Amino acid sequence: MQIDRLIRSIGACGNPSALGLDTRLEFVPESFARPHLEAGGPAEAVRAFNFALLDGLKDLIPCVKVQAAYYELMGLPGLACMRDTVEEARRLDYVVILDAKRGDIGATASAYSGAYLASDAPLAADFLTVNPYLGSDGVVPFVDDCRTTGRGIFVLVKTSNPSSGEFQDLVTEGGEPLYQRVGAKAAEWGAFLVGTEGYSSVGAVVGATYPEQGALLRRRMPHTFFLLPGYGAQGASAEGLAGCFDAFGGGAVVAASRSLICAHKKAGTDDFVSAARDEALRMRDELKRALAGPGRLS
Repeated sequence: MQIDRLIRSIGACGNPSALGLDTRLEFVPESFARPHLEAGGPAEAVRAFNFALLDGLKDLIPCVKVQAAYYELMGLPGLACMRDTVEEARRLDYVVILDAKRGDIGATASAYSGAYLASDAPLAADFLTVNPYLGSDGVVPFVDDCRTTGRGIFVLVKTSNPSSGEFQDLVTEGGEPLYQRVGAKAAEWGAFLVGTEGYSSVGAVVGATYPEQGALLRRRMPHTFFLLPGYGAQGASAEGLAGCFDAFGGGAVVAASRSLICAHKKAGTDDFVSAARDEALRMRDELKRALAGPGRLS
């Protein structure tokens, strides 16, 4: 199961972080981009940038999160770039999360799942983010493919954006916020897909920008692995995230995008790989301090 592989990869690196490839052309240093732009256009420059980062960080970071929107923005060349980026990351033994937030009713959900999670998926990833707000028939097709292939999903439960509370914090008839109801349902969907490391193939997206809610969900969802976006550029810190992890410093991976792929801008250099490595090491050490104690990261 890919959830077991993700947990073991985090343990091997001693680093519960994911490289977020939310790559836009303006993030690529001009001096690096220029020959690739001349040869093949923006998608070629982004592809070369991504490949360099993947190669340069493979000993530090166990997981990659590829945000589909930035590749769709470039049209068909961008989709080819996304496919190539995912394939290169998998070739380098990263665990790959495709952040596409797919979700639709029955047959259409099955088609989306077939594209990313089925055994013969043309755009195969190890994990896919899924929007559950259409209800069970919009999620069960993904869960069924997870059961067959060992791949996984991360269900949107409490997202990191500022307006997430407009709907997710609404109090239901049972007196609890909607996001807690969704979290309980995600745990139910994944109850029969728990791997040997104690976590389900059905995980949850929990915004790192809401650490109190994350800590509450961790207590209620002991077998649900968390994807924690929002670190760095969105303002979340490692210290605030400790409650989103289990007692052994496991159970979650922290996604960082701009803080890593734009580290060269902050450092004032075109050497984006070295700058990203420096930031990845800083982030790893910050997470280690926050999660100090018994278990994998002690």
